[in-house]
Parts: sequence; C-alpha cells; structure tokens
Amino acid sequence: MSGTPHEATPYETAPHGTAPRETASDGTTPHEAAPHEPAPRHAGVPQQPGAAPETPGKLAPTPSQTIGPFYGYALPFPGGGDVAPAGHPGTVTLHGRVLDGAGEPVPDALLEFWQAGPDGSLRGAPGSLRRDPATGAVLGRDGVDFTGFGRVPTDADGRYVLRTLPATAPAGRPDAAPYIAVCVFARGLLHHLFTRVYFPEHPAAHAADPLLSQLPAHRARTLVARADGERRYRFDIRLQGADGGTGADGEAGEETVFLEFR
Repeated sequence: MSGTPHEATPYETAPHGTAPRETASDGTTPHEAAPHEPAPRHAGVPQQPGAAPETPGKLAPTPSQTIGPFYGYALPFPGGGDVAPAGHPGTVTLHGRVLDGAGEPVPDALLEFWQAGPDGSLRGAPGSLRRDPATGAVLGRDGVDFTGFGRVPTDADGRYVLRTLPATAPAGRPDAAPYIAVCVFARGLLHHLFTRVYFPEHPAAHAADPLLSQLPAHRARTLVARADGERRYRFDIRLQGADGGTGADGEAGEETVFLEFR
C-alpha cells in the first residue's frame, strides 16, 4: 500500500491505432537502436546467409513484435480477488467487465486493486502472496489479514470479481472521497493504465474530491460504480470509446477516465 500514489490527473488514452511516443534517457525512441559496433565474427566462421552487412554507423531500426505478455499464466494467485478476510460480515462485492472500444470483452486482461485499510492506513499488510517454504508454491492469503491488495484476471467474457471491505478515504486526506485504486494490464497496451473506483453512497464527498471535482459530470460518472444488489457494485472499464457513444453491447460507450501520476 505504500506505493499507492496520492496525486493524479486525468488524461485520455491515444486514439485507436496510435500510441504515445516515448523517449529513452539516451534520446532514442523504443524503436530506434542506438549506434553501436557489430560483434566480431570468429576467424573461420563464414558469414551466414541473409545476415545484415557489417557496416559502421547507425543500424537500421528493428521491427517491434508483441508476443504476449501472457498475464494469465504466471501472475494470478489463489484467492487474488478475495481481499476481505474470510467470512467478514462487512464484505462487499465489486464486479464488472473490461471492454474495448467496440464494446467487446477483453478476455485476458489483468486487474490489480489497492485500497486503504478500514482505518485509512496505506501501509497495507503482508500475506497476499504467501509461499510454501518447502516447494515455493504460492499459497495465497491466510484468510485472516486484510492486505489491501488484490489481483484478478478477466474470464472469457471479460468479467472480473473482487470481494473486499468497503472503501475508505486515505488517512490525512479529509477532502478525498473513499475509493479503490485500479491498475489495468491488457493486450495492446504499451503501458498499464491507472483508474479509480468510487462508490455511490458518498455524493457529498464526490463534490469535494480533488479528482472528481475537476472532471465534467459525464466524465466523473465513468469512475463511479453503481449499486447492483445488496452490498454489491458493478464497475465496467472501457479502454476506448467516444464521448456519449454507445458500444456494441448497447450500453454507454464512454471511455473510462484514466490517470497519470506526476
């Protein structure tokens, strides 16, 4: 929980088919190789057919390839979505779907959640990723401690489920409304995305919240979960979408507000 950022500003994701340009510390971009000397060949080893000519100077850019990442094969762990201690009477369920710009489900996304403890503390607690000391296998949670961290993959329909305690505002921030921080990993994203889930029981706090209060009302709504039963909330995450548009699923297709931290 110590890594939960405290200041965020909203931004819109890049249009479909484009990506933000990055610049490395050496001034190059990710698809530009810095000049370097080719590795020498050993004497007696012939040049392999099709090999690039060994010429001095800047090398031609190499094409990028995306193989993976395969989030569902290594990162999920047992009980990753069960943040609330087992049997806790205050448990709430947060569920929803991750959708692309056409309203289609994203079946292999991975979501990470962080939230303040019941007392507002951001320290969290160890125990989400306990391992067997003999085999090294991940055992998951002990079912007792509230760690404030969850990790949930989406299923074939793009759905996720998180069972946790009610959100609280971070201690020392009386102007903040209760929220859960979310990080989205998915195919096609060069960088993971940050967003938040606020809850409908706190309209007065929303009006004073440093983030929600600076957003237009129709954009702020993309960050507020809706009640979906007793102690249950739905929060869909749309990776893209036109303002005021409608997705293929017939629901409002407005892109979720995502954040950058400075």
